[in-house]
Amino acid sequence: MSSFTLESRLDGAVGGKTATALERAFGMRTVGDLLSHYPRRYAKRGELTPISSLPVGEAVTIVAEVKRAGERRMQNRRGSILEVTISDGQGDLSLTFFNQSWRVKDLRPGRRGIFAGKVGEYRGTKQLTHPDYELFDDEATARLTAEAYANLPIPIYPATSTVASWQLKKIVDLVLDGLGPIDDPLPAELRARDGLLEARAALDRVHRPEFADQIEPARQTLRMHEAFVLQAALLQQRAFVRALSATKRAPGELLERFDASLPFARTSDQVSVGDEIERDLVADWPMNRLVQGEVGSGKTLVALRAMLQVAQSGGQSALIAPTEVLAAQHLRSIARMLGPRLAPELMPTLLTGQLPAAERRKAALRVASGQARIVVGTHALLSETTTFADLGLVVVDEQHRFGVEQREQLRGKGSSPHALVLTATPIPRTVAMTVFGDLDVSTIRTMPAGRAGIETFVAPLAEKPAWFGRVWDRIAEEVAQRRQAFVVCAAIDAEALVKDDTADESPGDEGGEANRTRWGVVQVADLLSRHPSFSSIRVEILHGKMPSDDKDAVMQAFARGDVDVLVATTVVEVGVDVPNASTMVILEADRFGVSQLHQLRGRVGRGGLPGLCLLVTEAGAGSPARARVEAVASTLDGFELAEVDLELRGEGDVLGDAQSGARSSLRLLRVVKDADIIAEARTAAERVLEDDPALLRHPGLAAAIERRVGMAERAALAKN
Repeated sequence: MSSFTLESRLDGAVGGKTATALERAFGMRTVGDLLSHYPRRYAKRGELTPISSLPVGEAVTIVAEVKRAGERRMQNRRGSILEVTISDGQGDLSLTFFNQSWRVKDLRPGRRGIFAGKVGEYRGTKQLTHPDYELFDDEATARLTAEAYANLPIPIYPATSTVASWQLKKIVDLVLDGLGPIDDPLPAELRARDGLLEARAALDRVHRPEFADQIEPARQTLRMHEAFVLQAALLQQRAFVRALSATKRAPGELLERFDASLPFARTSDQVSVGDEIERDLVADWPMNRLVQGEVGSGKTLVALRAMLQVAQSGGQSALIAPTEVLAAQHLRSIARMLGPRLAPELMPTLLTGQLPAAERRKAALRVASGQARIVVGTHALLSETTTFADLGLVVVDEQHRFGVEQREQLRGKGSSPHALVLTATPIPRTVAMTVFGDLDVSTIRTMPAGRAGIETFVAPLAEKPAWFGRVWDRIAEEVAQRRQAFVVCAAIDAEALVKDDTADESPGDEGGEANRTRWGVVQVADLLSRHPSFSSIRVEILHGKMPSDDKDAVMQAFARGDVDVLVATTVVEVGVDVPNASTMVILEADRFGVSQLHQLRGRVGRGGLPGLCLLVTEAGAGSPARARVEAVASTLDGFELAEVDLELRGEGDVLGDAQSGARSSLRLLRVVKDADIIAEARTAAERVLEDDPALLRHPGLAAAIERRVGMAERAALAKN
């Protein structure tokens, strides 16, 4: 049989049709992608049970003989049903298969075998729907095999409506049978010290364990693989940057003039982080720094001072933002902060994909000639047609929207430019080590004086449905005082979501009405258009699918005060600055993560006005979703919330959006629970790289890093 490696293309291993289905459903392209799609849980097949005493709702395994099989057309929809009756000599049971007429060739009367599945009931008769089965030639073999079969753990995979868990199991088995030797990414001494398995054994046991107690050692090994490969990749990236030589950018009179024109004193944190950046910009290698700080803590100010330091020697800075709206807003606030004297000298220029062709050509020319020393844009800045005269600094806003590869792509447009990454999502230490391990981290904790603060309340509709009406009255009261409000929804159109809904057929998933979004932007706008208190209130909508010009026009109208209430999706999450906005209503708040709720709340209370945030939820008291919402209401400290978020989401994927690019392949590793593993992996990876920087003596690790970066590039492309 032909053997393949983890790098082999899937179509060569499983055939083109299956490979296409796997790529569409999960983005898999290689054997390694498939084999790192681990089971999310394991089911027991159930004891061997006589048909006469089958319990409804439980998983069972029985030995039986096919008595009859017949096919009929479905009455209410297209397709056919294959109905098979089996018997164990004491009772009969019905098996049902939808649109699988080919099985009739297998399931002929007289054939015996093992049948496993969950017992259901239809019109008073017990049945198994789409059971797994294996047919045998004689009953003695069937009985012996059934004993082993009943105790074998069944892997249940994350599945979709197009690729079911049992199909994944068959594909994985086929691939494992054809998989050749694997170079282990872990050094032998680390494996021996922690009692870990060899890579091949870990993969075999996680996908097809013979006993339940083989599963955890396999998962523990694969967790260390993830931690170790990730840390080695980050450390290698850091070493790569430090091996480059950077153009030193000394501060000068541009920065002095700017500081002198500031109408306020910088906070102590703004000063100390500014000093760190100033030192980085005159070091031998390029700066690679992350600045984290609350919404409104002054990250843009810190970044702008760095841009002025670079501009002093004629260098250019590029600020890349995740959305058109945010890029345009950044440009306006930079021009405002520079003032009428400095702005014409530095010519801040906007460059996005949505600019009209003539404007875009003009902007591109200013950038290419070096006339524009500050350039703000979206990932249009990454396109091949964008060239810089002397790119000295790359500033990435809201890093969690961009992969490390995109950062490096922008970097490639200059001669080892410095890089500064800004995030308003406070990052706990373990996450910083996992996601940003290639960066130096600075933190701005102190907030500027003069903020009126924000009060946050939960509106729990499960217990107090009448509060829904009160929410709209409250907004109307604020608008009556000439203030403005945001209403944030989890979707654009809840009706469209219901129509598009494709349920996940994997076992154990919950579906149903409770999981449906009820309030999209469209539904809220319709409700407010008919609400008596809103007859004279100016309401506009904003969402990501609107044309760029329309989005910008709405945002500017809201900023000018020509719109009273903005009904939007999370496109307003970062960077939108409207000092007159006093109220933030978040509908179905339990659908958002802790840090996202905190970010959204930070849009109000920015001027001298006290902010009000109403978190509307139907989640029941005591549920994890409700706990998340209540945690946000309990504190305004983003750093405290980041830790709370980790604890609440423990098993969930804590990195969330932060996991773009090279971090997107975390499967089993959990940054809270596995903090010790991550720390141990970092130390071990440091030792390996110190001794063997090019990984010439560690081919398994080099190959694993290469596979992970391949995944990262694909993730970055998928995001774009």
